[in-house]
Amino acid sequence: MSSVDVSQLLHQMRQMAALAEADRAKPASGPVEEGGVAFEKILGDSIQKVNQLQQNASDLATAFEQGDPNVDLAQVMVELQKASVSFTAMVEVRNRLLSAYQDVMNMQV
Repeated sequence: MSSVDVSQLLHQMRQMAALAEADRAKPASGPVEEGGVAFEKILGDSIQKVNQLQQNASDLATAFEQGDPNVDLAQVMVELQKASVSFTAMVEVRNRLLSAYQDVMNMQV
C-alpha cells in the first residue's frame, strides 16, 4: 500500500496558488484584442478540466474497487476531493454568471 506524497501535493497546491495570484495581478482589460483569448474559450476549457478531474477520480475509484494493487485508498480519496472541490467551484462560477445575466436582463434601458 503506497501513501500519498504530501510534498508533491503541497507543491501542486502552491503552483495553483501562484497561478491564481498571477491572474489576479493582471489588470482587467476591455474587449478581447487581437491575439487575446475569448471568455467563451476560457470557460469551456475550465469545464473540460473539471470533467477530466471527475473522470480520473471515477476511473481511480473503479480500479480500487476492482482490487488494483497499484491504487491506494488515500490516493483515491484525494482525487475524489479534488474533483469535488473543482465541481463546487464551477457551480459557484455558474451561479455568479447566471446572477449577473439576470441583473443585466432586469436593467431598465
